[in-house]
Amino acid sequence: MADEKTPPVDSAPAEDTPAPQSEAQAADAAPQAKAKAAPKAEAGAEPKTAPKAAPKKEKPPALEDKPFTEFIEQHFIPTLESALKDKGIDDIQLTLDQRPLEVFGISDDEQYWHVKGQWQKGDGEASPSGNRQFNIAFTKENISSPKLFYFADRGSQPSTIEQFMGDERKITLDLLVLFTLRRLNGQKWLARN
Repeated sequence: MADEKTPPVDSAPAEDTPAPQSEAQAADAAPQAKAKAAPKAEAGAEPKTAPKAAPKKEKPPALEDKPFTEFIEQHFIPTLESALKDKGIDDIQLTLDQRPLEVFGISDDEQYWHVKGQWQKGDGEASPSGNRQFNIAFTKENISSPKLFYFADRGSQPSTIEQFMGDERKITLDLLVLFTLRRLNGQKWLARN
């Protein structure tokens, strides 16, 4: 018969059970176990994450990204009209339509989008001889496409075509208005130099 203190042969000690320790060893090990467990507990309890960024608001599309006719009719023409009125041209008529180039000596029947500006010379002159007009022709239905500029004074037919904004990579509403005013001012139609 086996001793009461001797474990039976059939039962082997479990590997997961810690070996018995003396009370002194257990007292020393307890603070160390708490110190090791504390950082893990802090990290596990409340993981620190970066604050969530607020969802980005979608930017409305740029004016220049709108369809061609919408951009010209709703933005370019009203802005240009306002700028010309500020320069003293009160009877300006601006239109957008498709037609061939109306330049003397050119018989091209291809249709281009035109912004046509027309007004009297000023001082109340209402005769056709006082008419001034300019055209900005877009070679494609896109504001970034190559553009042509031509003009006429005193009711004559335009005879010269010029490249318009050829060096600009990005076309914006403000640039279109600025270049139009600059070109008309170069003709001395807005202010005397």
